[in-house]
Amino acid sequence: MLLTPGPTPVPEFVRKAMADVTIHHRTPEFEAIFKNTRELLLELFDMPEAVMLASSGTGAMEACVTNLTHKKALTVNSGKFGERFGKICAAFNIEYTEIKNEWNTPVDVNAVVEAVKADSEIDAIFIQLCESAGGLRHPVEQIAKAVKEINKDIMIVADGITAIGVEKVDTTNLDAVITGSQKALMLPPGLAMIGLSNAAVEKINSRPTGYYLNLAAEIKKQQQNTTAYTAATTLIIGLGAILSNIKENGGYEALYAKTAQRAAATREALVAIGCEIYPATPANAMTTVYTENAPAIRKILKTKYNVNIAGGQDHIKTLIFRINHMGLVEDHEASWVVNAIELAMDELGLREFDGTANKVFAQNMFKGN
Repeated sequence: MLLTPGPTPVPEFVRKAMADVTIHHRTPEFEAIFKNTRELLLELFDMPEAVMLASSGTGAMEACVTNLTHKKALTVNSGKFGERFGKICAAFNIEYTEIKNEWNTPVDVNAVVEAVKADSEIDAIFIQLCESAGGLRHPVEQIAKAVKEINKDIMIVADGITAIGVEKVDTTNLDAVITGSQKALMLPPGLAMIGLSNAAVEKINSRPTGYYLNLAAEIKKQQQNTTAYTAATTLIIGLGAILSNIKENGGYEALYAKTAQRAAATREALVAIGCEIYPATPANAMTTVYTENAPAIRKILKTKYNVNIAGGQDHIKTLIFRINHMGLVEDHEASWVVNAIELAMDELGLREFDGTANKVFAQNMFKGN
């Protein structure tokens, strides 16, 4: 049972859609598929423009840094992926200022506002919606609104790789939102997507940058239902299939509500058996628990109960475990994982098993409706 926060399991109907005969990307047949997928993607982002890139999410992060920073960047680092924005800036000799917090601490809106007021050179801000290194949700929408009131020309770039498809994101004041195929969109890795505002498109076109990750070139081509370079045909077909399926089975709002309910029920169940939730503001993409017993619990889950969950990275590598809620996770799978964690804790002598986790999960997941 794969319950890591990416890659997530690929549903059978998506695998079947991608298993058909390979289509050449420079044909009217594929252009029709591309057009349909692109329209569905624009609806998902709720933004006026979007591009698909044959890359991991990091490729889209790099594209946004290089195409949308013309002067100086402000990066928010509360984890491995916020740190990555700074590393991308450094790799391209782009000047940047970093606001750094511990991995369980969201950035303060006022800290961003003060940084912008103190430095008129900042023309782009890079932040995670969900910082998946610790399962943290940043107050991105509030930050974007506050910054736009100071200077509407500052680009707000949000890494939504573990947020898009998980929750409704208010994109009113966002200029670029990034996601990747292998998370809530339930595809194999290899496709990155960026939703863009009209202001972002205008800035990108004012100074085209780069070669392969030149967003001006991609926007122009993708508006014509093709790509500047070889398209990730199979993944684009799969993306169209999953987005169509979500729309046909209750829509995005139903998916977001079910994901939020499953995340809350999981957290309540684990708190009830003595677990400590790590982030101060948990994202619904995953549940992250802080414990020195994380490696032992993960080992028992994988070897005895057929459950594969993720650990941490860097200084919290052995201090947390993370349970995925993204995608079409079945209720019985989420129920089984909290039950297995309680059994593992019993085996380690941390608490006696009495079925509390399963009971609390069921009460929150089903009785509350």
